[in-house]
Amino acid sequence: MYFKNRGATERPSKSVVSQKWSLFLCLVGSFCAGMIFTNRIWTISETEGGITRTTTVEAEKLKLVSEGCITKFLQQKDIKLVSKDIFGNVSKANHAIETLDKTISNLEMELAAAKATQELILSGAPISEEIEKDESRRKRKYFMVVGINTAFSSRKRRDSVRATWMPQGDKRRKLEEEKGIIIRFVIGHSATLGGILDRAIEAEDKNHGDLLRLDHIEGYLELSAKTKTYFATAVNLWDAEYYIKVDDDVHVNIATLGETLARHRKKPRIYMGCMKSGPVLWRKGVRYHEPEYWKFGDKYFRHATGQIYAISKDLATYISANQHVLHKYTNEDVSLGAWFIGLDVQHIDDRRLCCGTPPDCEWKAQAGNVCVASFDWTCSGICRSVDRIKEVHRRCGEGENALWKATF
Repeated sequence: MYFKNRGATERPSKSVVSQKWSLFLCLVGSFCAGMIFTNRIWTISETEGGITRTTTVEAEKLKLVSEGCITKFLQQKDIKLVSKDIFGNVSKANHAIETLDKTISNLEMELAAAKATQELILSGAPISEEIEKDESRRKRKYFMVVGINTAFSSRKRRDSVRATWMPQGDKRRKLEEEKGIIIRFVIGHSATLGGILDRAIEAEDKNHGDLLRLDHIEGYLELSAKTKTYFATAVNLWDAEYYIKVDDDVHVNIATLGETLARHRKKPRIYMGCMKSGPVLWRKGVRYHEPEYWKFGDKYFRHATGQIYAISKDLATYISANQHVLHKYTNEDVSLGAWFIGLDVQHIDDRRLCCGTPPDCEWKAQAGNVCVASFDWTCSGICRSVDRIKEVHRRCGEGENALWKATF
């Protein structure tokens, strides 16, 4: 009975344990099945919605790639900005260097000119009355000085120029004050200082006030010396940007000349004119004979023709500072060109400075290309200029209003 009861009680016990384990296993299996099902649905739904899940390793890789791309992009951007800044700074630096070079050159030239003037004063050499009389005006800045080369025998030529392209009286003073343009006839003195020729010039200057007297003995074979003295005197009298030499039998349009020079005012060491290179005339007795022909060979170097040319202040100052050692050749235009050989000079060949007389200059004016200067090559100036310059002025002149409307 005891065994029977014990066995009866054990069977129900085993059954209960089995049911508990079965229930536990069912729950575990359901949980696992649910997890698998849930993971599958989540992945599918994210994929269909355009969202992808990544693992930790993949996320790190993407982070590194993205950081690398951003770094590369920023580096490229920085390189572009840096290169842009570099090129911009280089351009500004080059401009600043050019400006500084020009300023230093001008200061050196001015210092040399001041020393040369001081030496003349200390040596007791005669100084132009203009220098003593007008020392105060040197403080003012002018645009250009036009020196008209003339001679004692050329009174009628001077009067014809006064009657055409050279302003007179109040207009000339207004031109100096408002436009900064100085125009003077340039002449020295006779071999007998204080003679009748000098007294006639002094009387003419008192009447017109438009002559610049040089410490120079007049003579055709002394044109090179006169040119050198003119530039040295003018640069010490007037602080201008440009200095021009023109013959008294040439017609000039002042406004057009100023506009032409103004285009080059930022350039240093300007030498402008109609450049030529003709044969060297070695035979004696011919016009423009060159005694020192053996120095040149068959042809001259390029230089501006002598009827009209312009140089910038730094070159005029150079001539003033070195006038005692600059060699003079027979032809003054050749001498001027020779003085600039070996220097860093910009030769500007502008054919509007050597137009022919009508109809040549007239056709060009009608086409809108007004000439700076007009003359006849066959006469090295306007043929019979006293009689014809008025006609040239009427047909080729720029008009009086052009000068006052011009801006330099």
